[in-house]
Amino acid sequence: MRRAGLRVRQRAQSGIRRIRLPRTRRDRRRAYQAVVALTVLALAPATWMNASAGPRVRSVADAPAAPVAIVFGAGLWNGAPSPYLAHRLDAAAALYDRGTVRAVLVTGDNSRDDYDEPDAMRAYLLRHGVPARKIVSDYAGFDTWDSCSRAHRVFGVDRAVLVSQGFHIRRALALCTAAGVDSYGVGVAAKHDVTWAYGGVREIFAAGKAAADALLRPDPHFLGPHEKGVAEALRQRPATPSSTITPGTPARRG
Repeated sequence: MRRAGLRVRQRAQSGIRRIRLPRTRRDRRRAYQAVVALTVLALAPATWMNASAGPRVRSVADAPAAPVAIVFGAGLWNGAPSPYLAHRLDAAAALYDRGTVRAVLVTGDNSRDDYDEPDAMRAYLLRHGVPARKIVSDYAGFDTWDSCSRAHRVFGVDRAVLVSQGFHIRRALALCTAAGVDSYGVGVAAKHDVTWAYGGVREIFAAGKAAADALLRPDPHFLGPHEKGVAEALRQRPATPSSTITPGTPARRG
């Protein structure tokens, strides 16, 4: 029995192949060069994203004026905007209040009947005082490239302030610029929790797809016909301030 057990262990061990390190200095140098090359290739897209963003990441206070703010979806909790998405929408409402933008384009996923990011985003902005006629919904923003490409090709947006968390805003800037939208970005501050850490790691892997999208410029998953929502929102005149507003209280723009 002992001999049989020994033979079984020997056979199991013989099936395990040891990793052999390069023996010669030349082989070690080649292995090192290969590791360096693979690392550079892996990090190149992320480096391109950061370089593309450059000084275009701003705060709400110093974002340059643009016709439209584009807010990217970031998930729903029980049908309502997630905390991260709510922070983005708060920033967009602030940009509108300050007069930095004259309309807000909310773009997100509505691929299922029971999941509707744009309508949830719209309802949130309405509750925070942005007029309905100044909110435009894109129901086919399935990813960042789709949102940027559709903003330009479907909604006719040429210049915008993008709103997202800091870990995502550089990718959004790079892709919207490639899609034809002259953009600045507002990087919304976020608590450095598990979600933030996941988002940061995810961006490293998403950078490769972003670089390919910027280079190849594919059609979005759903292109659809041209929509006049943004143009109509921009044509709307600001509402006349109500006489019921307390003197000294700044009126919300219409």
